[in-house]
Amino acid sequence: MPSLLGVTNPVPGQDNTNINRQLPVNPSADTRVQNAPSLDRVSRPDNRTERQDSGDASSPGGALRYDSNFAAFVQKLRDTPGLTQTLSRAIAEYKSIVSSGMDEGIAGEMGQLLEMIPMDEQQLLRFLMQQLADSARFSGPLFTLLREAYAQSQTQNIKADILQFLKRYGDYTSTEHIEGNLLRTLGQLGKAIPASYSRPLAALAQQLQQLFQSGDRAGALKLLQGGILGHLANYTETTHDMGLSRSLISQLALDISRYENGSEESLLQSFSQLTGHESLKARLGNLNAAALLNSIRNSAFARAAADNTFANQLARAADMALRGSGGAEAQEAFRQILQALLINESVYMPLNHIILPMDWNGKLLFSELWVDPDAEDNLHKGGSQKDNTMRFLFKVDIQGLGFFDIVMGTRGEEVEMLVSCPPTVAPFSQMIQGELSRILTENGLRPTGIQVTKMERPLTLSAVFPKIFEGENSVNVTI
Repeated sequence: MPSLLGVTNPVPGQDNTNINRQLPVNPSADTRVQNAPSLDRVSRPDNRTERQDSGDASSPGGALRYDSNFAAFVQKLRDTPGLTQTLSRAIAEYKSIVSSGMDEGIAGEMGQLLEMIPMDEQQLLRFLMQQLADSARFSGPLFTLLREAYAQSQTQNIKADILQFLKRYGDYTSTEHIEGNLLRTLGQLGKAIPASYSRPLAALAQQLQQLFQSGDRAGALKLLQGGILGHLANYTETTHDMGLSRSLISQLALDISRYENGSEESLLQSFSQLTGHESLKARLGNLNAAALLNSIRNSAFARAAADNTFANQLARAADMALRGSGGAEAQEAFRQILQALLINESVYMPLNHIILPMDWNGKLLFSELWVDPDAEDNLHKGGSQKDNTMRFLFKVDIQGLGFFDIVMGTRGEEVEMLVSCPPTVAPFSQMIQGELSRILTENGLRPTGIQVTKMERPLTLSAVFPKIFEGENSVNVTI
């Protein structure tokens, strides 16, 4: 991610001394022109570029873009490898290795992962619903109520209090993840600083882990803020180390802030501020602090996160692969898998993302599902007579058949569907079209347009969900 604290160089040709100077006009073919208009991307209104058109320092061109975090994200999204193809290739390779009897290291982890893939209809439905619940942290009656209150409120105080509560709720429900981040960062710091400082830091980290395990949040915060940060501040003041340790200390401070912000006391304080508004108090009814905590601990998200064994096993297999177990091929494959998952789950992406790898009747099938629940938000645009339009994108790789792209739009009981299929399947398009119409009708839906065509090229997210690149639907941090 671009550093918002980085200092940028002055922009050539844009200082005050050049305001009245007549610059020559060069044709777009001239290689000296920094930013000739391009139809492949959105340019500034004045058609100039201040920095390299790249969001990745490792890409050709070199440096990171500092003008926009969102621009860097779009670049990453465009360059992200296909998750479906990478996952299917990795699992297909390790299926033969595991079946040969190798059960150590990465092969053992992949063996446990492969045991979870065979599914029937009931198992598939349970797996799908579990992933949906695990990806929807802000779901349920309370958050529906808060969304409506935020949209209808005319005062900034109520909106600010709602956002503060949501932020603290997010940190509160991420406690285990934040604790893991803190311990991992301390481990990295121990390797980045001299032994004379890393040994005392390791002892402090061990004390912190014990406090985490005992659930002593107050004691952990006291150790983090007083002991660990004090030790690291003394190291920085003494050595003036401006290298890797500086970035790690900044990350540590951020996680400590989130850990403090996500305490039970902070969450209840934000909830108390919500109930202080009469309009919200009437909506919340008899919901008190005890009922709030109970609903959070027993929410569908909390249960799904605890029971998501597939995600946990995939993470363990990726951890072993990235540590070098299984060779360079496994390391590269899992690096691409994690990169795709992180980009697809980015906070910039207003879509639900689900992966569905399975062994169905002896055939490996890998699918990605993106869902936009408000592709056409009629309820909030005055069209209350119509249901909201939901849009789905399935990317499916079926062993022995090839890749499919399926775009589906639903509004109430009406369903539209476009299927792009491999050349080997295209001759049966009419039969597939008829079967899809029959299945939808038998399940109480009304097909309004079913098309099955040969795939010319894979669909992109930007083509199916153009709203992810619209300013009103994205987070764009600039300096």
